[in-house]
Parts: sequence; structure tokens; C-alpha cells
Amino acid sequence: MKKTAVVVCPGRGTYNKPELGYLGRQHPDKTGFVSMLDAYRTERGQTPISALDGAERYSISTCSRGDNASPLIYGCAYADFRSLNRETIDVVAVAGNSMGWYIALACAGALSAENGMHVVNTMGTLMQESLIGGQTVYPFVDGNWREIAGRRDEILALVTQIEGRAGCSLYVSIELGGMFVFAGNDAGLKALEAELPRLDDRFPMRLANHAAFHTPLQEPIAQKGREALPETLFGQPDIALVDGRGRVWYPQATDLSALWDYTLGHQVTCTYDFTRAVQASVKEFAPDYLIVLGPGNTLGGAVAQSLIAIDWDGLGGKSDFIERQAQSPFVVSMGMDNQRALVSG
Repeated sequence: MKKTAVVVCPGRGTYNKPELGYLGRQHPDKTGFVSMLDAYRTERGQTPISALDGAERYSISTCSRGDNASPLIYGCAYADFRSLNRETIDVVAVAGNSMGWYIALACAGALSAENGMHVVNTMGTLMQESLIGGQTVYPFVDGNWREIAGRRDEILALVTQIEGRAGCSLYVSIELGGMFVFAGNDAGLKALEAELPRLDDRFPMRLANHAAFHTPLQEPIAQKGREALPETLFGQPDIALVDGRGRVWYPQATDLSALWDYTLGHQVTCTYDFTRAVQASVKEFAPDYLIVLGPGNTLGGAVAQSLIAIDWDGLGGKSDFIERQAQSPFVVSMGMDNQRALVSG
């Protein structure tokens, strides 16, 4: 009997130094798909994906740029999706984190592989050209991935206070399991970083080459996206989609105008609630697996924290999750070779 799965698509920040060469290593046989990506980029005077992935050394200034990172991650993730063993895995829904929503649209069939590349590359390029604002990450859970009592409300109160100051723009960009991703202008982010307690000599952590995604500051980008990417690119999904509000878009029942409007409107300018997307996915579909596409495996923690927050299937904390994963993995990260083997063809 097939195992059911909800597939989770990664966003920006998942292709780092350890992932250099991921596409070539994991998908040497995907020449047709990679050739399409390379041809698309070459036609626009951009570095081919295979050249970025095949570089001798990793360059953060090159690989973290929106116009490079977005299509590079799309190539890796979509190729991973195509490599799932459909004889043993029944994909019942697809979700994504932030930019991963565009990848999810392609995996679910609402965008063709070519149109998925067009949307990802266009939006990544528009973001990079403007680079409005930035992002900072900060956790509100303890070492066992349980929410610290009162911490979340304290942080949100500080954000509201800073947003009210002259010259400061600050918002919650992404709800990411046990972390907030904040976005705003430089004044807002600097004020937040100055007032949040330093944790683990890491947080608050500013993200390189990231704009103020999922905030009203991105309305100019949303407008340009709507002008460049017509509704006709979109079609009925073959697989259910779970968006950044936890809403489900079902096959043969999706309003394509609404899907286009969400993708290039709300999804760009409002908070992306990845936590709710994960929680809605397991509540609605009760899958045997949550499969996180590569590159990298950094999203696995956020998925687990989202499940722990609702005590999903008795998960009370990080220790429970680690024990469960050792016995029978529920969250399968394709960026990890031992887990990849469970679901790949």
C-alpha cells in the first residue's frame, strides 16, 4: 500500500556552502529539465543554473542573490519532487515556505515546469533589483522546542512599539515554527536587533541578501509581478495546495483569478504563516510523511516545531521528535541521504 505524503517546498536561504553541487550530485539524469532552466537563463543574459551549481567554490555574494538563489533552489527542489517514487508515495498535498509557494505551485501542477521557472526567476530578479529592506530571525522557543511562556507576546509587543516610531518600519515576515522572521527597513531592524536579548551568540540574525519579504514594503514588487506574470500562466492544480494562511486550494475547484491574486498580492505583501501551513496540512490530510524537498535540511526543524506547538501525535518537544524520527521518520528531508532513500525512486 502506498504511503501518503504532504510535500513541503523550501524557500530562500536553503542553498548554502554544503549544498554546492546538489543539483548535479542528486540529479545527474535530469538533463532535459536542467537544460530548460539553463536555456531560460541564457536567453535573459543570466548565469545558467548548472554553472551556479557547478562552481568550484561557494560564493555567498553570488548564490544568495535573489536572481540566482531563487531559480537555483527551484531547480533543486523541483527535481527532487520529480524523483519521488510514485509507486510507493501518494502525494496528497503540497505546501511551501515563502518563495517555496512558487515551487509548490509547479509541483502541484498549477504552473508548468517552465512557467514555474518563469515565476520564480521573475520574482527573484525583481526582488534583487530593488532589494527593499531586510530580514532578521529570532526564536521564541526553548532548547526542547517548546514555546517559552510569555516570550512570543513580549517580542510582538516590542515589534509594535518599534513600528510606531518615526522612520521605523517593522513587521512579522514569516511565522517559521519556533522562530519569527522579521522584516522592515534598516532603521526598524536595527532598533529590533539592539533591543532583543542576544541568544546563543547567533540571534538576532540578519539574513544576507534578503529583502523585506511578505510586508507592505513589497507592494511595488507585487505590482511589477502582476504586470509581468499574467493569470494565463496558471491552471487547475492536480494536487491540493496549502498556502501561507493555511488555506487549501483543491484540484478542479480552484478559482484561478483568486490564486493569481493571492500569489502576486497577499503572498508578497502580508505575513507568510508557514507554521499554520504545516499544521493545516497534517490536520486536513493526516499524511504518513511530511516530505521536505532539498536543497539543505534547515526547514526540518521549523516543520517539527510547528507540529510540537499543537502536540501533533503526542510530540511534546525536540526529544520526542528525535526519538520518533529514529524509530520511524515522519518528517523526511530529501537533503539528507539516509532519509532521501525512503521516498526517492
